Amino acid sequence: MRRRSPRRLLGVLAAVTVAFTLFGSASTAGAAGTAAPSTAQSAQAAVQPLSTSTPVVFVHGYTGNASNWVTAKSVFQLNGWSSSKLFAYEYNSYGNNITNAQGLATFVNNVKSQTGASKVAIVNHSMGGLVSQYYLKVLGGNTSVSHLASIAGANHGTTFASACLIYTTCQQMYPGSSFISQISSGDETPGDTAYATWYSACDGVILPYTSTKLNGATNHNVACQTHIGYLTDTIVLGQIARFVAS
Repeated sequence: MRRRSPRRLLGVLAAVTVAFTLFGSASTAGAAGTAAPSTAQSAQAAVQPLSTSTPVVFVHGYTGNASNWVTAKSVFQLNGWSSSKLFAYEYNSYGNNITNAQGLATFVNNVKSQTGASKVAIVNHSMGGLVSQYYLKVLGGNTSVSHLASIAGANHGTTFASACLIYTTCQQMYPGSSFISQISSGDETPGDTAYATWYSACDGVILPYTSTKLNGATNHNVACQTHIGYLTDTIVLGQIARFVAS
């Protein structure tokens, strides 16, 4: 039998490592506070087919843009999505989040019309959480959204916004603002939408870091990830892709 060279074996091992990083169902950065599923639940999940037909709309954070989602789109494609089903919504970070949410509503309707889908999934980051929550709760967008994944979302505000209070969006993002009160009063996860969040004590921008959590959502406490680091975290992004496909 022909022996493989050490270099060839190292290449194979590296490829296997990458595959497990992107597709592994277990994660060291996973939800520390989430109970492990029972054997029956695991068996049921194993036989349920995952759906990658739902269009995904990515919503960036403060000063962000569509380029923030390059890695996320790659991970979603590796998990079965067509590039034609992945969209990035851009808005004015220095304007008004009510206007930004209204723009998101128009964007989602256009995606539905373009793809023929009845619903989309939304994946947001940072201030994109405020834009998304206003759309789903105040504008009734939950009827058009199957899944909402909030990555380090400023869902209950962040004191970090004190650095940019000259802008309306940052005033709205500060804890205790009338905008925050409007989206957090009553039911934080309205409708039949499946909600999930990812938050971490190492965030550094969402202060307090638990601001991301939504009552009624599946809230994942990531062991340690920085605010911007999430955007290239293939483990967390893989978890989100599987959540949206569930």
